[in-house]
Amino acid sequence: MHEKCGVVGISLADRDAARPLYYSLYALQHRGQEAAGVVTHDGFQQHDHVETGLVGDVFDPEDIDALKGTNGIGHVRYPTEGGLGASCAQPFSVSFKSGSLGLAHNGNLVNTDSLREELATLGHAFTSDGDTEVIAHELARNLLEQDLVRAVKSTMGRLHGSYSLTIMHDETVLGVRDPQGNRPLCLGELEDGYVIASESAAIDTLDGDLVRDVEPGELVVLHPDGSGFDSYQLFDREHSAHCFFEHVYFARPDSQMDGDLVYEVRRELGRQLWAESGIETDVVMPVPDSGRSFASGYAEAAGEDGADTEFAEGLMKNRYVGRTFIMPTQDERERAVRLKLNPIRDTVEGRTVTLIDDSVVRGTTSTQLIELLREAGAEEVHLRIGSPPIVAPCYLGIDMASREELIAAGRSVEEIGERIGADSLSYLPVEAVTEALDSDREDLCLGCVTGAYPYDIEGEKRDREIERPGSEPASADD
Repeated sequence: MHEKCGVVGISLADRDAARPLYYSLYALQHRGQEAAGVVTHDGFQQHDHVETGLVGDVFDPEDIDALKGTNGIGHVRYPTEGGLGASCAQPFSVSFKSGSLGLAHNGNLVNTDSLREELATLGHAFTSDGDTEVIAHELARNLLEQDLVRAVKSTMGRLHGSYSLTIMHDETVLGVRDPQGNRPLCLGELEDGYVIASESAAIDTLDGDLVRDVEPGELVVLHPDGSGFDSYQLFDREHSAHCFFEHVYFARPDSQMDGDLVYEVRRELGRQLWAESGIETDVVMPVPDSGRSFASGYAEAAGEDGADTEFAEGLMKNRYVGRTFIMPTQDERERAVRLKLNPIRDTVEGRTVTLIDDSVVRGTTSTQLIELLREAGAEEVHLRIGSPPIVAPCYLGIDMASREELIAAGRSVEEIGERIGADSLSYLPVEAVTEALDSDREDLCLGCVTGAYPYDIEGEKRDREIERPGSEPASADD
């Protein structure tokens, strides 16, 4: 089960954490719309409220007031295939001999089944098919025999795959990032405490200051009284495996991630796109909202090169059509794009158009948008994409289509362009992405665009020698 989600953890000095957690989840709503939840601890007992739905629908003022305690964690969950519904909503809570435990997870393990089978033989009962519950049970088991830091280290040594976690053990909040740092996690300071979150935009929402990213393989333990934090570098790796798609699509443009402002990364990707495959047309326009930053950089670079190209909004988005809008007939499904996007005829009629987007997955939306622009009078429509072709699925936290559904799998760029009806189509090469991110290729996860992965996944190619998490751990005493 793949989970592109958002996690947060907060420890404060003398006010309840529930409301700041609620605001943080609002800031991370783009990372998950299926479910939301908060777990707090008041020093005596754990409180939780977890339901399916958007953050604003899940919590009412009474729910917030009932979540007592100055420490807590929260989660927003993305709708994915397999294990949908309330049983997989998070944070996942469990009480056991050594206290109470809450756990929120962004990522995806690749050895969930074997771990669950092993734990089940030891008597652990599972209520969902998600990997978060497996992590919680493994950690609870280790906490029966070890102190907190060593229990986390032992648990990490058993987990293979992608994870950024916020954990609550009684009233102590922890943040953990997997040894290759595939999913983002950062640390922030508030006036009266500290926060760990998937993205810095959540810290900004609380009027806090970004301290730094949580390092790959690092455990951060927040002091329950909000006075500070302790850091333990539990595992070291020569190379990271940051998901490049976080910068391309998932993260908010106003978030700082792995040292870079996401908005500026996307503008640089747009500039690279012009340098690689720019074409002079009457107008450059983004697919809202995902293509806007790319189109801005592309148009700026075009202007610097002397191209007589206008940057304009040519598609207007209806923000009240959610991703769960249901269309009962085929005709309505085919017209779904018209409910979400409407062309501005004056911008496109009688003109040549460059349309900029972040990615093409199945190709359905691109096809419909090109048809829309032609119907609105565009003479030519050239599509430029701010990432490489997606040729393989993601196993590490993103619910992406199978190879059979991916339009770029097994097709040339020319064939894809013909299929979607574009006058021309060009993607950004992998080398341009690594340059825009100022990263070595070996420090990025590029599995969905190369078909080779930085984790050991059955039936798939690897792009490096795989080090198991337990192979060269740093000391928990460091």
